[in-house]
Amino acid sequence: MGISRDSVHKRRKTGGKRPIVRKKRKFELGRPAANTKLGTKRIRPVRTMGGNRKYRALRLETGNFAWGSEGVTRKTRILDVVYNASNNELVRTKTLVKNCIIQVDSTPFRQWYEAHYGVTAGRKRKTEEKPEDEVSKSRTVLKKIEARKADSKIGVLLDDQFNTGRLYACVASRPGQSGRCDGYILEGRELEFYLKKIRMKKSK
Repeated sequence: MGISRDSVHKRRKTGGKRPIVRKKRKFELGRPAANTKLGTKRIRPVRTMGGNRKYRALRLETGNFAWGSEGVTRKTRILDVVYNASNNELVRTKTLVKNCIIQVDSTPFRQWYEAHYGVTAGRKRKTEEKPEDEVSKSRTVLKKIEARKADSKIGVLLDDQFNTGRLYACVASRPGQSGRCDGYILEGRELEFYLKKIRMKKSK
């Protein structure tokens, strides 16, 4: 028997059984879950209704992640799956699904931040700046960077993550449908919420 998404087999609201008046239909079919894992990129196209296509990601290792408060998006490596509200088993097996919390490499975002603001992200690294490695910049560029420095403050929790080289992010795409694992960097109240959840999970 195939996977079916029909409601014909369901009971009535009152609990009574409905008579089965027809067989299963093609438009009611369902397919097995993709269970996208961390690993070397592996995507399979699936032919769907109307000759359209879905892209079933079986393994993924990178994705595009947006840093909302800065209005910047960068492609970065996915390092680990750390939290899933629906099922802890998906964390253990490192399964990528929509809305799961993952850790991504902070390097592309740190490089952009340093180039844009002229300030090093991560408080510990501020003492390690090497002036001899700096590329010579024109006075106009230096003036722009100096003007931006006033807006270069990021949250303490996010700043601490830049020290570790890993940022918490949330997956916003559906890897089993679109074949991509894109999302956004967690910040502010949302980051506090998920850090609390992760700590609670570890303490159990």
